[in-house]
Amino acid sequence: MNLPQPRRVCFVIDRLGRAGTESQLLALIRGLDRARVVPSLCLLDGDDDESRSLEPTDCAIIRLGLKGLFRWPTVAAALRLRAFWREHRIDAVQTYFLDSSYFAIPLARMCGIRRTVRVRNNVGYWLTPTHRFVGRLVGRLATKTLTNSEEGRRALAANEYLPPRKIAVIENGVDLDRFQNPRPVDTGGEFVRVGAVANLRPVKNIEGLIRVAAMLAPAYPNLHFEVAGTGDLREVLQAQIDAAGLRDRFVLRGAVENVPEFLARIDIAVLPSHSESMSNALLEYMAAGRAIVATDVGANARLVRAEVDGLIVPPDDDAALAAAVERFLRAQPFAQQCGASARARAESEYSRPAMVRRFENFFLRLLAVEG
Repeated sequence: MNLPQPRRVCFVIDRLGRAGTESQLLALIRGLDRARVVPSLCLLDGDDDESRSLEPTDCAIIRLGLKGLFRWPTVAAALRLRAFWREHRIDAVQTYFLDSSYFAIPLARMCGIRRTVRVRNNVGYWLTPTHRFVGRLVGRLATKTLTNSEEGRRALAANEYLPPRKIAVIENGVDLDRFQNPRPVDTGGEFVRVGAVANLRPVKNIEGLIRVAAMLAPAYPNLHFEVAGTGDLREVLQAQIDAAGLRDRFVLRGAVENVPEFLARIDIAVLPSHSESMSNALLEYMAAGRAIVATDVGANARLVRAEVDGLIVPPDDDAALAAAVERFLRAQPFAQQCGASARARAESEYSRPAMVRRFENFFLRLLAVEG
């Protein structure tokens, strides 16, 4: 009996990095069952050292060296990518981020690749009118737009007028093997750490976390705050920390390669964002078994059940955020219970292998009409 041939999917992204979307893509490429789906990877740019260091070793890769789309090298890059797709007999193309979608989805259709997928794992709060207009055109051209939450689905339907058949939801997963044997939460010790994993951008609201630290610091001299992440706001945030007299109590750690190690030192993990779709950081907090405080945006309240896996507070409410952190400080058994429950929920519903199987099944359904 002839076994079915694996489907061949080319993933297209600007470059590789350590942020959530890139990490999810790399985990997907590593985990795919090559008997079902054979991946390849196209990087629009990817010439920098960090991107090169993260390239997977077990799939075909092409780097196009594009620094922008509206330049003459884009034509040569398109010809190179067309040849790459033909060489590897690509069945479907899946794109991440704006430039990759604008470039690869129309090109794939011109090259005769009938199945194209655009990934949009955010709710588009920052898009300019131009990006919204072009996004609508690309969304209609793509076979499917993938998002990672029901909130993302609703935003796509509202902002891009996509019909339900054009949108699919595949939830993220977390690599539980990186978070082995998490230590119990200790919010009653002599030294308690509150932490966050976040890019230093306005939407992540680290400014609000600094204000919360200033509110709690006088009553809790054992309380310290740490943030793992980089971004354009670092100098502004550091100035805010200094002005609040928190230099010795609030530390911006910068880029942290070993997130599990960072979270292992944290007792209370906070996600104070103004907007999210499905937060990778929140999944990591759950896998690490931390006591979690998160704002009620995006899929946060679906991931973390209020009063069971952690505490959910309204966005843009410093007082509520401070009160939730203080509640964990005053009730260590409750904090430990929430941390253990969050870890169990991550294990039961949000493992990386489960995410990879969801993607494999999606690709096989997407391409079944051609099989």
